[in-house]
Amino acid sequence: MSRFQKHIFICINERKADDKRGCCASRGSLDLLDHIKGRVHESGLKGKIRVNKAGCLDACAQGPTLVVYPDGVWYAPRSKEDMDEILTEHLQNNRPVERLIIPFK
Repeated sequence: MSRFQKHIFICINERKADDKRGCCASRGSLDLLDHIKGRVHESGLKGKIRVNKAGCLDACAQGPTLVVYPDGVWYAPRSKEDMDEILTEHLQNNRPVERLIIPFK
């Protein structure tokens, strides 16, 4: 049995400003990380859901990016409201948020 029900890995990778790929840090991933950590704690989910910083998740063009395990669902949230929706719908109710899923080909 796993220690946590779900893990959220949020890319906080930072690249040089002239890198054409961009990076999640420059797109606000640190603020989103802080927000979701706070919301997980406020929701009483500490110990059930683990929020982790991640290095590059190799999805820079879609950034900021996060992945939820063990589900293997990749998201590209743009706002705190998107993070709240992921928390409520996916993490609490096991319903992935389709509009935020990164469509890998």
